Amino acid sequence: MPSLQDSKIAFIGGGNMASAIIGGLTSKGVSKSNIIVSEPWEVNREKLAATGVQTTTVNAEAGANADIVIIAVKPQVAKSVCEELGASWGERQSLPVVVSIAAGITLSSLEEWSKTKDGRSAHVVRVMPNTPALVGEGASGAFASAAVTSEEKELVNALLSSVSKATEWVEKEDLLDVVTGLSGSGPAYFFAMVEHLVASATALGLPKEQATRLATQTCLGAGKMLVESSDDPSQLRKNVTSPNGTTYAALQTFEGEGFKEIVDKAVQAATSRAAELGNVLAK
Repeated sequence: MPSLQDSKIAFIGGGNMASAIIGGLTSKGVSKSNIIVSEPWEVNREKLAATGVQTTTVNAEAGANADIVIIAVKPQVAKSVCEELGASWGERQSLPVVVSIAAGITLSSLEEWSKTKDGRSAHVVRVMPNTPALVGEGASGAFASAAVTSEEKELVNALLSSVSKATEWVEKEDLLDVVTGLSGSGPAYFFAMVEHLVASATALGLPKEQATRLATQTCLGAGKMLVESSDDPSQLRKNVTSPNGTTYAALQTFEGEGFKEIVDKAVQAATSRAAELGNVLAK
């Protein structure tokens, strides 16, 4: 198994997440000549080609000699893409590691769809990244098929570390749905919180531009404290909350409005929807 820097890496799909991973890989020393992207849309393909990586419109060409194939397409087209790749690998003695970031597509589906003519299946890893990967601050959940070796997992770890500050391997595949509800959809929860903070402060008279700068920096600073502090989130919250002070008054409002239950319901709804989509797309 080659190292990440020596691996030939194919991307099937060249959208934002693929572009983010490519940028992370090249910043880690992976040669652009070792990266090829299959992308049907000319605009995306031209942008990628301008960065120095190889591009094509033919999935089989991209995956033909790759050590790692990253499935970065919309879930609705994953089946046809995998079948095309599997059919093209019939002559290969060793198959590539397949890393799928196509939301909801199960390992069993990916393995079945990508089988070669002689019945072999590629070693597959499912990954749920999130959009902060676009700025090198991603959080990813991962689950590997039983066939994936420890060396292959380390290779995937190295791949994901190019854009993710946290990669968590879950013990059961259905826990990836929970990862989706937590970190996959999670950035939108924080964006919504900041959106409402800005609106509230603006309604109370603060100019929107000032409210936005203060709210966004507060979110960034709090996030940095969470990452760098040895205290857990509940202790950090307590550290900011003086008895009967301003923060206490705000948190009492949250509690009175059922904030915990709202968060529970939101994460559960996203998790359930992820599972539902996976079941539909597997058919």
